[in-house]
Amino acid sequence: MKLVGNWSYPTAIRFGAGRIRELGQACAAAGMTRPLFVTDKGLAALPIAGAALDLMEEAGLGRALFSEVDPNPSDVNLAAGVAAYRAGGHDGVVAFGGGSALDLGKLIAFQAGQTRPVWDFEDVGDWWTRADAAAIAPVVAVPTTAGTGSEVGRAGVLTDSAQHVKKVIFHPKMLPVVVICDPELTVGMPKAITAGTGMDAFAHCLEAYSSPFYHPMSQGIALEGMRLVKVWLPRAHADGSDIEARAHMMSAAAMGAVGFQKGLGAVHALSHPVGALYNTHHGMTNAVVIPPVLALNRPAIEERIAAAAAYLGVAGGFDGFADWVMSLRAELGVPETLSGLGVGRDRIADMVPMALADPTAGGNPVTLTEANVTALFEACI
Repeated sequence: MKLVGNWSYPTAIRFGAGRIRELGQACAAAGMTRPLFVTDKGLAALPIAGAALDLMEEAGLGRALFSEVDPNPSDVNLAAGVAAYRAGGHDGVVAFGGGSALDLGKLIAFQAGQTRPVWDFEDVGDWWTRADAAAIAPVVAVPTTAGTGSEVGRAGVLTDSAQHVKKVIFHPKMLPVVVICDPELTVGMPKAITAGTGMDAFAHCLEAYSSPFYHPMSQGIALEGMRLVKVWLPRAHADGSDIEARAHMMSAAAMGAVGFQKGLGAVHALSHPVGALYNTHHGMTNAVVIPPVLALNRPAIEERIAAAAAYLGVAGGFDGFADWVMSLRAELGVPETLSGLGVGRDRIADMVPMALADPTAGGNPVTLTEANVTALFEACI
């Protein structure tokens, strides 16, 4: 392990029940006077989105709405959002919703002022330096799920609709200026979404904790994030109105995204092509592929996972931890295999090179190869 790293930490977070009422203040703090409210199609019709728009209007910010956001947002969605942003003369974005809406909202704020194609800013080397940083608009992020942690992230995941590939677009100034984490906004989440987003947070924490890179602060955050998931996700799933459980899961989601500055691995490398080709829910896909990835990585992480198990109060070291993951998945109704999400073996040959090319693949504790990734897909499906 090389004791070298580049570290950064999140932005101003207003955390607590009822703090959505501070939306106008948050926009003012970010310097916005004409924000575009970006959310997904389903959420746009719900009362919580309407109430947030009311708060914007009361603050003199208007109520401009963009909701053409697919579950796996694409460059088509981005082009429409950028057009709406420019046509409305907006000076910032309120990104409201789950990971899809947060990612696309950040990408609209990023791309609206650029002259180069968005793919020129993929998270490869120093490509982010190609962007005109002064033209990146501010974002206020308001998560309504507890999973991706996109509210504290400096990147967005975007599907290339021509190639059917998910790509990560990165720039440090994509980090939202202000975040409002109000657990009351997550109370209405269905059980399946609570499970999928919660397991997404867990996958972020687990992969960050397991990553071979040097980032002790993020490793500690990821470990505590796993503990929060263990204690509070079953409660949030069992009783969607449990505001204490909802609050702790919002913390775990943000911690997972901070943690994965340390790295992600094969769980995400497999999930990204599956989501791009089959349009599966990202968090639920992660949940399905975790056990085979754990087994692959065992030689490199057994001692570390045993330490995590002790911290989480799980007996039996690595095996006990793996058994607990399986029992948690069963309790939450996670399908045993990807076939339960509609994924077949017909595209394995396509997905293997996509997984190997994914930027998360390099963070896996065991080096990924064509052979072991093919075996992983076979095991998962």
